[in-house]
Amino acid sequence: MTTETTDTADEAPLFGPESQFSAFFDDPRWALAMIRATVLEAAHPQIGAALVDNSTFVAHPWRRLRNTFLSMRRMFGTDLAEREREAARLNRLHARMSGSDSRGRAYDAMDRATRAWVVATLFESAVTMCRLSGQPLDQDTMERMYAEYRAFLAALDGDAAELPEDLNEFWRYFDRVVENELENTEAARVILYRLFDHLPAPALLDGAPTLWAAGRAVAGPLLGAITVASLPDSYRRRAGLPEMPGGQTLMQGAYLAAGLARFLPEGWINAESIIEVLSLSPGSDDPRARTVAALRARMKRASALLRLLTPLGGDADPGPDPAPSAHSGEGRRSAGEFFRQVLDQTGDGHLNWPDLAAMARELSTRLELDEPEETRLYDAFAAWWRELQAALDTDGDGRVSADEYAAATPSLAGPALIRVAEVLFDATDKDESGSIDADEYRTLFRTAFHRDLNPTDGAYGRSTFVGDFLSFMSGRRTSTPYDPLLADA
Repeated sequence: MTTETTDTADEAPLFGPESQFSAFFDDPRWALAMIRATVLEAAHPQIGAALVDNSTFVAHPWRRLRNTFLSMRRMFGTDLAEREREAARLNRLHARMSGSDSRGRAYDAMDRATRAWVVATLFESAVTMCRLSGQPLDQDTMERMYAEYRAFLAALDGDAAELPEDLNEFWRYFDRVVENELENTEAARVILYRLFDHLPAPALLDGAPTLWAAGRAVAGPLLGAITVASLPDSYRRRAGLPEMPGGQTLMQGAYLAAGLARFLPEGWINAESIIEVLSLSPGSDDPRARTVAALRARMKRASALLRLLTPLGGDADPGPDPAPSAHSGEGRRSAGEFFRQVLDQTGDGHLNWPDLAAMARELSTRLELDEPEETRLYDAFAAWWRELQAALDTDGDGRVSADEYAAATPSLAGPALIRVAEVLFDATDKDESGSIDADEYRTLFRTAFHRDLNPTDGAYGRSTFVGDFLSFMSGRRTSTPYDPLLADA
């Protein structure tokens, strides 16, 4: 570990609850600053290309947000072993992401200069959010926070050499990258103009589409305008990003209002809890599920009332949620619906390897897999992709379209998919008992254990687990546990 990660007796620690990062973690201004930082990341050609090809932020933004917050908590926590383990996981994840953009330029998610830019945008956006909200950081606080972010980079890369040691030099570095390297990439445009307009509802609001659509129609353009107005002037002009009339005033007001929330009683806002509540499925056995269920019922009534007052056309409100089933195969989806909700994890309209890699990544994250279990799971999904490509890619373009998938036979449960299910079972069965108990089940699904357990051993057997997984993935059946895992936003 480099000197950036150590602390002297009279200095605040770089990690843990006394760090500057921890002080800002639950700050409501981060809701705005994180969007800004993400746009600046996506504007870098290498990062933008990697996001377009590999990220699930379009189709599954809430899941991506939850995983990001969890990862940041681990990376800035006091537990050195957990930090090193998370850094190793992130490095394995990024090592699997490489390719080329639409102009043929190569990208590599392990490129050290590119990774340094990600950290730089987080730090700069934290400083900017304080300035825009009328609470600028003093020099000492800014330098301590910069040391924390350099330590974060060092934990990932082994050192922080790609970021200048001196804070004043950092600002010159940041301006140089903004001026010379950032572009109006496809990923940046998606975040600014597509993501907010088409943002899927979190699980909490999934049963009130009319209410969600109405709120999104108002909030989406405002968030886009606020973000554009907060970007560096030189990049905004060079990228030709249109600024809404009054955008600067709107942006200043938004940051000032978010800054006032910092004066609420301590603990009043907990970002991680808010994200978890939004992600709870209707059948979750989380103690907060009753509150969520009551909120969902109120949202449905409000949605129905809104629809009566302002009809929006032919999209009827779906009505009450179906009752949770004890079994995976409660109902069937159309081929197009299953393709869109489950298979197309990146949201680009096609099925290819990054979509299956995203499934493996989510499952590995849920189960907190280390090597070699993680590699076994990725290898199983890779074999399934080769099987799908051989069976479904009729035009030979290296990917599967929704039409090609819809034309396939009803069952796609070949040997490779069965192997995926078996590897997933082994990874979930942590104690290698040959069956999955309720705690292991919840670790994977984070939902209620709706199935009646085998009365003889109180566990979930291999054959039943494999059968349910195949029923979901090949039979396009709705599933109480698998929908929140792979289909929810």
